[in-house]
Amino acid sequence: MRNLVLMVFLTFVAPVLRAEIYKCVEPNGNSLYTSDKAQAKAKGCKSMNLVPNTVSSPKPPATGAPAKFPSVDAQTQKQRDTDRRRILEDELAGEQKLLEEAKKKLAEQESIRLGSERNYQRMLDRLEPYKKEVKLHENNIANITKELANIK
Repeated sequence: MRNLVLMVFLTFVAPVLRAEIYKCVEPNGNSLYTSDKAQAKAKGCKSMNLVPNTVSSPKPPATGAPAKFPSVDAQTQKQRDTDRRRILEDELAGEQKLLEEAKKKLAEQESIRLGSERNYQRMLDRLEPYKKEVKLHENNIANITKELANIK
């Protein structure tokens, strides 16, 4: 609480307490800095005109593309979209094959009963990696299908 009060106090009082700083050059060449206005006038000192440090806020990010941002013609974009669709369809076919293999492995493991698995939880623990692999491929297929739907 004390820190908060001190911070609020300094926030409002610090700009008022800002003093003018003067630089005086003595006859021997030494520099003298003072905030005493009367002393500065008597010695013929010059004002430093110091600007208080301020923190500038960062500029917000620009929205949209810059005016001279390069764009491609319609034919080039159409070719890129066609290539992207082909690549995604190839990935989809590969994921479907991997999903079928993972399901087959899971089915094989589910049909096996080990002697050390009299406890049902042990069997579930053994099957967990196979179930995760099936789930991974199902998620990949769903995401690729979603990407394919987004292509123009």
